[in-house]
Amino acid sequence: MKIYDLRQLLTIRNGKDHKSILNGSIPIFGSGGIMRFGNQYLYDKPSILLPRKGSLHNIQFSKIPFWTVDTLYYTEINEQLAEPYFLYNYLRILDLENLNTGTGVPSMTFDSYYNLKISLPEISVQNKIANIINNIDNKIDLNNQINDNLSYYFIQLLPARSSA
Repeated sequence: MKIYDLRQLLTIRNGKDHKSILNGSIPIFGSGGIMRFGNQYLYDKPSILLPRKGSLHNIQFSKIPFWTVDTLYYTEINEQLAEPYFLYNYLRILDLENLNTGTGVPSMTFDSYYNLKISLPEISVQNKIANIINNIDNKIDLNNQINDNLSYYFIQLLPARSSA
């Protein structure tokens, strides 16, 4: 294991206003999640999306092109030192709320994130662990889709059952 400052593992970038972006298929993220879909992207590589304002615990991840609004930072990850999905999951388990720099609305600064100490195994180990976590997350997503489908079909059957 090697200890890094987060600033060694990634570069934090500001999100931008999305109001002039036309509708499309590219996710536009805010600190609460996907807000809408647009026709432009701000970044097109895997990225950890870090809250700047609002829900500081809601760290997100995108492996497809995306846009982030100004309440959310996106990151450019040094993939020679950190596997993006591994680092995302590492950061998700940290209590980042205690780094809040806001007086009213919860807020985070670049330095609040950059000064975090991160202990990482070798990149090959990170890759193996990230692959396992990704497979589990994909299975959870599939199970949720199946549950949603079952709920839909159950609701569709209710009128037929009540008229029998």
